[in-house]
Amino acid sequence: MPWSELPRDVSTLLTGSLSELVEEIVSRIPLEVPEYSRPLEGEFGAAVRRGVEIALGRLFIDLPGRDEPALIPATRAVYRQIGVGEARTGRSLEALLSAYRLGARVTFRAVSAIADRVGLEPRLMLPLGESIFVYIDEISAASVEGFTEEQSRQVGERERRREALLRRMLAGNLSDVEARRLAARAGWPIPAKVVAIVLAPEHAEGLRAALGDGALISGRTGEVVIVLAAPESSGASAEAREELAGILRRRHAWVGPARSWEFAEESYRAAALAAATPTLADEHGAPRWVEDHLTMIALQSDPLVMRDLAARCLEPMSQLRPEQRERLAETLLVWLKHRGERGRIAEELHVHPQTVGYRLGQLRDVFADDLDDPDRRFELELVLRAGHRPELGAGG
Repeated sequence: MPWSELPRDVSTLLTGSLSELVEEIVSRIPLEVPEYSRPLEGEFGAAVRRGVEIALGRLFIDLPGRDEPALIPATRAVYRQIGVGEARTGRSLEALLSAYRLGARVTFRAVSAIADRVGLEPRLMLPLGESIFVYIDEISAASVEGFTEEQSRQVGERERRREALLRRMLAGNLSDVEARRLAARAGWPIPAKVVAIVLAPEHAEGLRAALGDGALISGRTGEVVIVLAAPESSGASAEAREELAGILRRRHAWVGPARSWEFAEESYRAAALAAATPTLADEHGAPRWVEDHLTMIALQSDPLVMRDLAARCLEPMSQLRPEQRERLAETLLVWLKHRGERGRIAEELHVHPQTVGYRLGQLRDVFADDLDDPDRRFELELVLRAGHRPELGAGG
């Protein structure tokens, strides 16, 4: 340690000037560090003064001529607590470190002048200066430790509050007064409208940092749920939707419909329903908006009911050969979509209109008068659009 190279009588030479040096450092801090421009008064001012006094006393009275660490537990606790206090006030860590560097410069210049005045040997100036800057590094490290731990504690507490708020919102039992109280404590400004996003936990890595403070995030059984301000899909705000899509790229996420915060649970339920339907997933993991796929989500919302409906509707095709069933099912769906317009049917199927006529004749043989019944046609179109095919409906 550099202070071990200093003679013990250095303490005697410098002690008389320490109170003057404390005053100079304390007066210079608000002048040269903008974040501390207010007068150093009250509890804050007392803490600054105490920190400077302890530093100078330790550096110039306790340490010269001794081979021991810069900080003992008691002094480390002081500087660690200063870091904690700065984190709680919301000032930057750089402001505190700037004040420490300022203190080191002022101290070195003052000690140099004192050393010259009292006739300190020039060879001792190097270890004396090195002692000042090493000591400042040590107290800086202690304050950084306190600052970062306090910030982590604050972030952890804020995230717990945000998760509690989100869970209450999704439960649908939150009053306006309670919501605003919880949101204020969680540091979350309530947006005019929100969307809920649902995705699997394995696809959520890095999302908290990517989405920033505007997102509420909670892990639930087998899923991660996010609630944030709803991006508009038109006008200048379309960029917000594109930005969100970029963040969710390859995450297999579903974005629920926009709702006011009171009905966030509705947005969540819609997104969760879509996410729980494998046939609706995008194979490349692109995000999907519920509002763009409402029909398919409705068709898939109750697979058991739809399967039973398909079995009944498509049963007449059960006796056909598998390849014939697939071909006629495709033709039937296109026929239903285009309301029997042969030209459009042939164009979509890439076949001749006469082929369409031949297949329609086969369908008439299979379904008979059902093709003239509006209710039967509606049911057939539903099950075919939902992806059911005759072999599934017939159990073969």
